[in-house]
Amino acid sequence: MKSLLALSACLLLATPALAQSVGEKTGVNSALGVTPTTADFVKEAASSDMFEIQSSRLAADKADPATKTFAMQMIADHEKTSSELKSLAAAAKIEVPTAMLPTHQSKYDKLKGLNGADFAKQYHSDQVAAHKDAVSLFQRYAKGGDNTALKNWAGKTEPALAHHLQMAQGLDK
Repeated sequence: MKSLLALSACLLLATPALAQSVGEKTGVNSALGVTPTTADFVKEAASSDMFEIQSSRLAADKADPATKTFAMQMIADHEKTSSELKSLAAAAKIEVPTAMLPTHQSKYDKLKGLNGADFAKQYHSDQVAAHKDAVSLFQRYAKGGDNTALKNWAGKTEPALAHHLQMAQGLDK
């Protein structure tokens, strides 16, 4: 009985640590409001920026004028946040990925094969989803992150991401 209690206690203590990395990948952390680890925050934020920039470059070439305007704003804003994140991560000696995470890469690959109305519909949908995820990620890290500089930056950056979400939601109107 004592060993069962000890095992249960170990599992309960280990679950939050394990859930953060796996949970961030699966979206469980977002649903539960769990703060991402600093490494997960940097990976997700960097990959999200890469997706925003690259998918918006496609939109700048393939989309209607209103979507192109939005895309150009996303490129400028996310290049800025990318640069800021790299500086903060370097100061904290945290590695920043140089390639998108598989979830972002697959969305980008799908977009590359689309044109016209199909492209616009998918790009708009991806922008809404990506910005919902980013707002959640930045809010959660700003609230409970363990790196003060990144935590402050997340809090400062989140309102712009929330504005991007509003803009993305208005693209189909």
